[in-house]
Amino acid sequence: MKERPNRYWAALLAPLALLALAGALMLHPSGAAMPASSPAAIPVSTDNWGLSFQTEGDCPVGNATAEQLARYDACFVGDTSQKVIYLTFDCGYENGYTEQILDALKKHRAPAAFFVVGNMIETAPDIIRRMAEEGHIVGNHTFHHPDMSKISDQAAFQKELDDLAALYKETTGQDLPNYYRPPQGKYNEENLRQAKALGYKTVFWSLAYVDWYVDNQPSAEQAYAKLLPRIHDGAVVLLHSTSRTNAEILDDLLTKWEDMGYTFASLDELPLCGGA
Repeated sequence: MKERPNRYWAALLAPLALLALAGALMLHPSGAAMPASSPAAIPVSTDNWGLSFQTEGDCPVGNATAEQLARYDACFVGDTSQKVIYLTFDCGYENGYTEQILDALKKHRAPAAFFVVGNMIETAPDIIRRMAEEGHIVGNHTFHHPDMSKISDQAAFQKELDDLAALYKETTGQDLPNYYRPPQGKYNEENLRQAKALGYKTVFWSLAYVDWYVDNQPSAEQAYAKLLPRIHDGAVVLLHSTSRTNAEILDDLLTKWEDMGYTFASLDELPLCGGA
């Protein structure tokens, strides 16, 4: 057989060498190569938080893992070996139900975190002060509730958080706790870096349901059908304080979860957020 010239074999083997290199390295979103053994980075395509519930009673799978998020002082779930629930509420505005929610929490001695925006503090300062006085965390949901994943400038990102923190301090005389939740769960890896650089812990969630349409509220039965089977150890639960259904069922819902053996804890105790 006629011998092939060296340049033929070089051309044939070059792509194979590139494939071998690709197998040994992963590309970080910044474009820099890192060893395949390094922890995987947050997916570049991620722009909003999402969950996949695969087995009832088990922690769902997020579009980023707890380990990936922890690199940025971020989390979505607590200790999955403990029957503990972390209650959180997103508060875009006061719809007449927050005090009923606070009453239920007080009855069950259940701490919660309320992620508020500027409008909520401006229009319902007494409720904000009550949250703080009753030992709840008030977290940063930004001042204007924009899509933060579209804000790449650190100064602009910081202003959304700083303005909310300043208003809270003016209203309560206290510093705003350093917990941040991206509006609508929209985020990217750079946002996580930005929040961490400002000293914030980003908090997503591991259980939520469609409760935010005020003119199309779920029935109690529909709410229970989502919230009871999917509860899991270490769950970070997201509810909206604008929901009439949430206000009406919360006392009973907390009782049902207690009957299932769960207790309630503050985000300050959440392991991946720096708790014990």
